[in-house]
Amino acid sequence: MAKRVAIVGAGVSGLASIKCCLEEGLEPTCFERSDDLGGLWRFTTKVCSVTKCSDFTVSGQWEVVTMRDEKQESAVFDAVMVCTGFLTNPYLPLDSFPGINAFKGQYFHSRQYKHPDIFKDKRVLVIGMGNSGTDIAVEASHLAEKVFLSTTGGGWVISRIFDSGYPWDMVFMTRFQNMLRNSLPTPIVTWLMMRKINNWLNHANYGLIPEERTQLKEFVLNDELPGRIITGKVFIRPSIKEVKENSVMFNNTSKEEPIDIIVFATGYTFAFPFLDESVVKVEDGQASLYKYIFPAHLQKPTLAIIGLIKPLGSMIPTGETQARWAVRVLKGVNKLPPPSVMIEEINARRENKPSWFGLCYCKALQSDYITYIDELLTYINAKPKLFSMLLTDPHLALTVFFGPCSPYQFRLTGPGKWEGARNAIMTQWDRTFKVTKGRVVQESPSPFESFLKLFSFLALLVAIFLIVL
Repeated sequence: MAKRVAIVGAGVSGLASIKCCLEEGLEPTCFERSDDLGGLWRFTTKVCSVTKCSDFTVSGQWEVVTMRDEKQESAVFDAVMVCTGFLTNPYLPLDSFPGINAFKGQYFHSRQYKHPDIFKDKRVLVIGMGNSGTDIAVEASHLAEKVFLSTTGGGWVISRIFDSGYPWDMVFMTRFQNMLRNSLPTPIVTWLMMRKINNWLNHANYGLIPEERTQLKEFVLNDELPGRIITGKVFIRPSIKEVKENSVMFNNTSKEEPIDIIVFATGYTFAFPFLDESVVKVEDGQASLYKYIFPAHLQKPTLAIIGLIKPLGSMIPTGETQARWAVRVLKGVNKLPPPSVMIEEINARRENKPSWFGLCYCKALQSDYITYIDELLTYINAKPKLFSMLLTDPHLALTVFFGPCSPYQFRLTGPGKWEGARNAIMTQWDRTFKVTKGRVVQESPSPFESFLKLFSFLALLVAIFLIVL
């Protein structure tokens, strides 16, 4: 009989977990407190508690208590997948803004923002220069009288369009680029990335350059922001010194700026209020989880946390890969190491010691996208085997190594193998530019094309040799 799995949350990680459960013959039931999506979901259902059953050491089962229409229900599940992510509780640090209680205008967290019409003819202050803050500031600038974007630490702003018009992530996120980055000392990698990013936009000239430049800071993807700044539609300012009734004062200036609306794009915190701290404890913005997924101390590995990670790459395939491995562990097909081994690794990660090679992932939940996914794929025997692929299908091997590390690669082999994966990999650039090539032009072949192909092949051989060693 298939195991019954409770899935908490119907976001991208929850959907991936449902799919993976079904692929492995398990019976998922998803609890979602909002009213989105459909299927085998319990809509508008709040999970009140997830507790071990009395015979947990033998059965590994959990009692899940839920609330819907003010009525409590209880059910027993063989396993639980928590997919609530890290964007759960809006962080609104009002204590850090003296005078905010006297402010007579409107203020709210970015999570409450729905439409830019509220900014029409207003003087707007957006606090926080993450992706949400910059997006809101840019949208507001089309309607507002004036827009200020306040940032304490700055940030790296990059365009979605890379050199020659290629999508940024498809060029940056390749196995070759990843191997190259991880082979170089951190200061060199950081300098090279700063230089490349500043080629598009000199961050110092725009008041954006981060104060801390040695550690990886999440990139801000925004093509419009530089144009809005240089045309005087968005003004970059430092942190807030004081909020008054109808104005604010920024640090390093004595001038008051009239403000009508303040948007706090100050991020989120996460918690698992339905889980006892003895199961999962959150400290310093992270939880003690093996591979960011499993509590190490449980007698039975029947609870998994999916999506509690910040990879330098797409969250959707990361969550799905986590779910693919986790489901096989819950099912009993794959085994976890002894608790002592898992706890040792968790503690080592908590120390946040830089390796001095590659990018510095020194902040909570940060991870190297390709390295992390490859590790999980190894556990389910689904990692692309470049060496054997080079002998049997060299064209595919070159494309996998030098081309975009798209999720098709994760379906070439192992459980969940997709027969169409190879063709999808070989034709992904065709699909990328199909919508942009409304006017087809004849391109002259480059005289160096053959040389570049040969060089790429030799580079792949050297890279695989280094990996094998």
